[in-house]
Amino acid sequence: MLRRRDARGRERTIAVNLDVLGIVIAPEPREPPGYVDRGIVIARTASIEPRLIVNKCDLEGAEALAERLESIYGGSVALHRVSARTGEGREDLREALAGGRLGALVGPSGVGKSSLLNALVEDLELAIGPLNRGSGQGRHTTTTATLHLLEGGGLLVDTAGFKDFIAVDVGTLDAARHFPGFEAAVERGCRFRDCLHRSEPGCAVLDALAREDIEARRHRAYLGLLADLEAPTLRDRGTRGPPRPKGS
Repeated sequence: MLRRRDARGRERTIAVNLDVLGIVIAPEPREPPGYVDRGIVIARTASIEPRLIVNKCDLEGAEALAERLESIYGGSVALHRVSARTGEGREDLREALAGGRLGALVGPSGVGKSSLLNALVEDLELAIGPLNRGSGQGRHTTTTATLHLLEGGGLLVDTAGFKDFIAVDVGTLDAARHFPGFEAAVERGCRFRDCLHRSEPGCAVLDALAREDIEARRHRAYLGLLADLEAPTLRDRGTRGPPRPKGS
C-alpha cells in the first residue's frame, strides 16, 4: 500500500498492491529538494520497486538532468529517459510492467504523467494542461486515481500530482535502511541494528563516508530526510494552531 499525508495532515491512500512506483521528473517544473530520495525510501519501505522516469527528454536540459540523476541513483534504481511527445522510451516502460505488473506514476503537477499515459495507452485522452506562466508550476488536471491496461498485460495507475511526498508509514529506521546510495554499506552491517548513521560507533555508512565511498552531499541529504521525518506532523501538532493563553 502506498500512502501519503496531504497538506492538511490527512492520510491519503494513493494505490494498493503495487509492484512498481514510477517517480516522474522533468526539466520543468523541477521537483522539490529531496523528492526523489523520499519517494525511493517510501517505495522500498512498502516493498515496491522504485524507478526514476525522466520525462520531456525532447526539451533542452533534459539530458543534463538525466545524467545528473544517473550519477546519483544509477547504482540504486533503474532510470528511464522518455518523451510523451516523441515516444522515446515508451516501450521500455511497457516492458517494465509487462506480465501483469501493477505500477503507479507519481510526481509534481506538470511533469507529464497524464501525457505519458496518453502515449502508453491506445485511444486514451486524459486531460492535460500547460504550465502556469507566472509560477512555472503545473496545473492540476488529474483529480482522481485511474487504472489503465497496457499492451503486454501491465497495469498503470495515474495519480493526482502533489508537490511533496509527506510520508505516513515511514520512520527514521526505514530511511536508514533504504536510503539510495547506502545499499552496500547497509548490507555490510552496522554494529547496532538501530543505527541511524549519524555518529554511532561501528557505523558502516559513516565508515564508507570517511573512505569517500559515499559522497558528503548524499549524507547531508540523508540527514535532511531524517530531520523531516522527526519533525512533528500536522496531525501531531493539530490543525488549530498553538494553544491560546489562559484568559484570552
